[in-house]
Amino acid sequence: MPRMTAARAAVEILKREGVSHAFGVPGAAINPFYKALKEGGGIDHTLARHVEGASHMAEGYTRAEPGNIGVCIGTSGPAGTDMITGLYSAIGDSIPILCITGQAPTNVIHKEDFQAVDIASIAKPVTKAATTVLEAAQVPGVFQQAFHLMRSGRPGPVLIDLPIDVQLTEIEFDPETYEPLPVWKPAATRAQIEKALSFLLEAERPLIVAGGGVINADASALLVEFAEVTGTPVVPTLMGWGTIPDDHELNAGMVGLQTSHRYGNANFLESDFVLGIGNRWANRHTGYKLDVYTRGRKFVHVDIEPTQIGKIFAPDYGITSDAGAALRLFVEVAKELKAAGRLPDRSAWAASTQERRTTLQRRTHFDDIPMKPQRVYEEMNKAFGPETRYVTTIGLSQIAGAQMLHVYRPRHWINCGQAGPLGWTIPAALGAATADPGTPVVALSGDYDFQFLIEELAVGAQHRIPYVHVLVNNSYLGLIRQAQLGLDLDFQVNLEFENINSPELGVYGVDHVKVAEGLGCKAIRVTDPSELGAAFEQARKLAAEHRVPVVVEAILERITNIAMSRTADISDVTEFEEIATEPGHAPTAIVPLKS
Repeated sequence: MPRMTAARAAVEILKREGVSHAFGVPGAAINPFYKALKEGGGIDHTLARHVEGASHMAEGYTRAEPGNIGVCIGTSGPAGTDMITGLYSAIGDSIPILCITGQAPTNVIHKEDFQAVDIASIAKPVTKAATTVLEAAQVPGVFQQAFHLMRSGRPGPVLIDLPIDVQLTEIEFDPETYEPLPVWKPAATRAQIEKALSFLLEAERPLIVAGGGVINADASALLVEFAEVTGTPVVPTLMGWGTIPDDHELNAGMVGLQTSHRYGNANFLESDFVLGIGNRWANRHTGYKLDVYTRGRKFVHVDIEPTQIGKIFAPDYGITSDAGAALRLFVEVAKELKAAGRLPDRSAWAASTQERRTTLQRRTHFDDIPMKPQRVYEEMNKAFGPETRYVTTIGLSQIAGAQMLHVYRPRHWINCGQAGPLGWTIPAALGAATADPGTPVVALSGDYDFQFLIEELAVGAQHRIPYVHVLVNNSYLGLIRQAQLGLDLDFQVNLEFENINSPELGVYGVDHVKVAEGLGCKAIRVTDPSELGAAFEQARKLAAEHRVPVVVEAILERITNIAMSRTADISDVTEFEEIATEPGHAPTAIVPLKS
């Protein structure tokens, strides 16, 4: 039997589980693993500037391509605690990433040794499993189980903590005969699918709510086929955006308190039956007034996690199943019903959802200087085509982007929907661009998100990872300021100051162009909305020429309120800006506005 260090065995298992890239920061307690990584070959590594950044790079890497599992690596103590935010973000969105940390020697872990912390206990609430391996012979089994857990059932992250002496201990291990454990996913039965479809047959105005589970299952094509066979309009959730193209005639728009379309909410409130597939009824989608969301309609919920059924509200019928397995049966049974002439004609209902799309739109065309953010998204729609992969996190920038941008393919809207940590966008964009360098990546940040992990831009410069980063700058914590309106408050959310080194900025403070350039990237500042299109085109050329991130900073008016509900009620969304009343107000809308 071959002998090798436990660290080398772990590296060999990573390769046989399909890992070809890792993100991380080395340190004394994880150096034996890094030695094995170098000597074993076959796994590329991106050196992050912050360990939290490495965890978000791993997230972006996983989210970009079906089957990917991002790996992030750090040393003992603060490296592990830095990655907790990434683990939280991953588990909230059902994203498998593997976090590997170093640890103090086993004989001193309990003696308050330097950088010794019980990271497994800290990580347990935000992982599917978190283990400190105390016996070297257990390393292969722990890694094998980790991949099994990450892929089985509801996907999610795992942390493995390796004491330095465990890494260095030699064990017997034969990589050539290693096999991954079989993946387990629950699958709906035909009887369950027929029962669910009985609700659909009885309904007059049905909708499908397609969540991130459809994308995780790589089942978007099945979802579209099922919708087309039955003629049922689809509401994608924020995590499911892209499951059905925005320009599809059965796309009924997004629903919710913030990241929603006017016509999406209106369509939902007209429905009488909702089939949720791979969604979790997130509160930003349903609102907190569940009586408004549920009144007058029946619900069937399909989810891979049994405890998710009934967690937010009790559906009329629930099915525990992987979205792909369920959709294969949904398509099969629906085709049989159609052949038998038993499917109702939904064309009038579907047409009415598209009619609302032509009348309920938000205005994007403004010529104001300083510019309104809506114009930025309009120009992004013009500049970036359907092949674009957008990456963003949280804030008014993300909310407005979700209301006004267009997404046409699964995994082309990469967003941490549950956790929403500031600073996520830059590293996640780097991870996504690393996973799929052939797809253009456009990141979207407000100024505060951009500043949180801004040092990761240097990673893009060092490792030659080109992408375009659209930075909308109003020198405010815009979403928090807007949230304070109900409290009649405007406190500790103002980022303005006069930068003595860049007086041309006025009160906009941080000179993001200088910082980006200082980190090895290119940057363009735009103050006139008519110049945005040229700036985006120049950014794409600079990214292709220099193979680095390129920042396009749009200087916005200081205060803009983006449409959202102030009462946590999806039927009561406040439109702070004037709505579109003629086609020229929303020139990049999916369908022209009827004036």
